[in-house]
Amino acid sequence: MHVLNIHEREFDSPSEQVGALIDTLSSRNDRLWPKDIWPPMEFDRPLAVGAVGGHGPIRYSIEEFQPGRSIKFRFLGPSGFDGFHAFDVRSDNSGRTVLRNTLEMNSHGPALMTWPFVFRPLHDALMEDAMARAQASLGVDPEVKGWSAWVRLLRWILSGGKARSQRAPSPSAGVDDSG
Repeated sequence: MHVLNIHEREFDSPSEQVGALIDTLSSRNDRLWPKDIWPPMEFDRPLAVGAVGGHGPIRYSIEEFQPGRSIKFRFLGPSGFDGFHAFDVRSDNSGRTVLRNTLEMNSHGPALMTWPFVFRPLHDALMEDAMARAQASLGVDPEVKGWSAWVRLLRWILSGGKARSQRAPSPSAGVDDSG
């Protein structure tokens, strides 16, 4: 089954500011990934082509990285995920900048069931939380899209009842200024 899943937010900020959010992924000062309420994105080394990591059960390697512009992750797992997800920044002549997450894959085997019933709802909620975090990081009131009852149930089951609740990110979310 072919899957194309896109999440995006538009900003009045310059593309350099929006693109800088991508460069913080998996760092201590991550300003894009909502690691306070979702499994953190982690790699075996700093962001670079060939780095291997992921978040929770999702595994991937960095296939492309253009600092300040885009990053593309090739899926290594779970089984049946054959494709990628990516963040990229696009700007137009009006001064508007779009931050986009694209997931494109062909699912097969177990993913024919796990993608639509487990991973897609979780991915959609996670990406919307990431977009809200990007807004907060750029000083914009975040547009938080509430989790569905299904997402809350999946998170509760997968965490053994210890999943954190959704909350709106603050402008300082993810920024750790300590030593």
